Amino acid sequence: MSEAEKTGKTETAPKSGEAVDAPFEGTIQFRVRYAETDQMGVVYHGNYFTYFEMGRTELLREATGVSYRDVEESATKMVVVKAECNFMKPAKYDDLLTLKTRVLRTTRASLEHEYRLYRDSELLAVGKTKLATVDNNGKIVPVPEWIKNLARPRSEEAAK
Repeated sequence: MSEAEKTGKTETAPKSGEAVDAPFEGTIQFRVRYAETDQMGVVYHGNYFTYFEMGRTELLREATGVSYRDVEESATKMVVVKAECNFMKPAKYDDLLTLKTRVLRTTRASLEHEYRLYRDSELLAVGKTKLATVDNNGKIVPVPEWIKNLARPRSEEAAK
């Protein structure tokens, strides 16, 4: 459990270029829309992956000041190569949800994210994705160093 979860304090995003605690955790809130649910008012399982994408997009923006659009315009693409979700309890129409997203680790050419979806303090789902970095032709390329910093402890940054 993160310090923010223990204390109930909201974590703030660092300024662009600033070292971050590792792993940096981004938080977004959103309300479940009717179109995201089935006839029982329960969120359709595939929509959780859309929520996870929202979380990683905002995590990148909050932690670095860079958008996914900026990354793609730089000729680096991040493609999902693995996705999983464990569902504990259903999210329902009109629920106000909180999604916590963090980078678990990076390798030479991939990033792994973890997602925790809550309704109030109740954990509804835990997910993970693995993204590979590729160029415009689909060839694997290294993860840019500034993205790797999202999973690197501040102490490692200071040691450089």
